[in-house]
Amino acid sequence: MQSMTRPAPSGMTIVEDDIFGDFEPESSPRLAVLDGLARVIRIGSFSKTLSASIRCGYIAARSDWIDALIDLQVATSFGGVSPATAELVFAVLNDGGYRKHMEAVRRRLVRARRDTAVRLEALGITPWLMPRGGFYRWYALPAGQDATTLARAALCEDVVLAPGNVFSVSQTATGFMRFNVAQMGEARIFEVLERALASGRRCEGGGG
Repeated sequence: MQSMTRPAPSGMTIVEDDIFGDFEPESSPRLAVLDGLARVIRIGSFSKTLSASIRCGYIAARSDWIDALIDLQVATSFGGVSPATAELVFAVLNDGGYRKHMEAVRRRLVRARRDTAVRLEALGITPWLMPRGGFYRWYALPAGQDATTLARAALCEDVVLAPGNVFSVSQTATGFMRFNVAQMGEARIFEVLERALASGRRCEGGGG
């Protein structure tokens, strides 16, 4: 956070993308708070925390920037968020329901992260990093395994996986896989992973 106290290049603006921030077990200091919104714009969303069907978020910025940002939002989203959606989100935030909801979500995610880690490590798939919160995890595959080949084999059994190179511009993440722990509750997923790891096979033609 020391960077916020250092002189910034003239005209530099920082955009703090914080759509996953509410999943943290304990909230970290936010750049926008440390900066007082002088040169930081903070972006948040309720699509991840409430429902993907609620296309609603927020921008916190300097007051003299807001009008231009509203004009941009209206011009690029054909009118913006529906009034009904905005009223729903406001009601949830205003009555304390959002805080209680997120406390329950974080508890479920703690269990999901723990259970997923135990079951993946039993297959030799180990965590690369263990962030404090969130639902995405980056895991290293056993030596010699190719994530794309593994994903194709799993697809043969109608299980969709996310190989590392999907997220790598340099295509150097062949030994990594990204997992969403919120979607790892079925034992069948781990059974398919185990078979795919054992065979290392490539299923030509995709699913089936």
